[in-house]
Amino acid sequence: MAASFTISYVKLSEIAEKLEARLEGQDCEITGIAGIEEAMPGQITFVANEKYAPAAKTTKASAVIVDEEFPAIEAATLRTKNPYLAFSRAIPLFYHPPRYRPGIHSTAMVAESAKIGKHAHLGAYVVVDEDAEIGDNCVLLPHVVIYRGAKIGNNFFAHAHSVVREFCQVGNDVVLQNGVIIGADGFGFAKDNEGRWEKIVQSGPAIIEDDVEVQANSCVDRASVGETRVGRNTKIDNLAQIGHGSAIGERTMVCAQVGLAGSTEIGNNVILAGQVGVAGHCRVGDNVIITAQSGTHGDIESGKMISGSPGFDHRQWMRAVAAFAKLPELARKIRELEGKVEAALASKQR
Repeated sequence: MAASFTISYVKLSEIAEKLEARLEGQDCEITGIAGIEEAMPGQITFVANEKYAPAAKTTKASAVIVDEEFPAIEAATLRTKNPYLAFSRAIPLFYHPPRYRPGIHSTAMVAESAKIGKHAHLGAYVVVDEDAEIGDNCVLLPHVVIYRGAKIGNNFFAHAHSVVREFCQVGNDVVLQNGVIIGADGFGFAKDNEGRWEKIVQSGPAIIEDDVEVQANSCVDRASVGETRVGRNTKIDNLAQIGHGSAIGERTMVCAQVGLAGSTEIGNNVILAGQVGVAGHCRVGDNVIITAQSGTHGDIESGKMISGSPGFDHRQWMRAVAAFAKLPELARKIRELEGKVEAALASKQR
């Protein structure tokens, strides 16, 4: 295993070439990368949010990645259509994460019937159960557990204490961060005739398609029947709960603390912001955005932007929030008006 924290010296012109950006200003050596307010001479930074545009004038960074229309500044600039993407692609030029040599640690337990692909790294106390299959170039860090009959593709990277449960399927290029559970039992119980909860067996696997990343301590539950599925290139943030029998489409972003109740269907290119809750047996269409802390209880048409709890159209929600802030003043005016009406009525009676 090796991690690189050594200082890299890269010419700004070389960075521009690798990022397919246009260099304006003096070429120089870049030694690192940082946020615009923390950057020091020798480092490169970026501006992708207008909020930070004024900081570009005072940043100590030697170079700034900006968009094509950004005004000229004192520091050298790399101009590109997508500064945030360019910045993300610049990071690997300076930071190289640990690489793990192929091999199986002496404390790892791999069942005889399990199949492990080429160039695998299995860390301390890893367990791979009977009939599990893992593709080439996998990395399983300490205490990862792969249950019986799980099928996992190539380039799988599982951080410490992540788990793939029995008969689940994981595609190629999947990353599980620490503590992720793929295929834990769904929350299914039925009451018997005496009112006691009886567990419903969760027989269906969780299926994770290619190029998915699930971040720390999130759960994708298995289904009672059928399957739970997460589509290609979807990203799930920390502490998210994907309920049993749910289906998430491709290229969807599920942010921290989102909860999907069972049998929820989420389309492609959807963004569920932090702490969104989606009721079960609902369909959320493609290209929908649901803003933070919103709660939905019905189907949502494709292309909608939803806010609030219960959630409704974002623009209407913004107007409602603006009106809500005025309610105390409106209530005061109503009380004053009521007082005037009562006074007028009393005057007429006299």
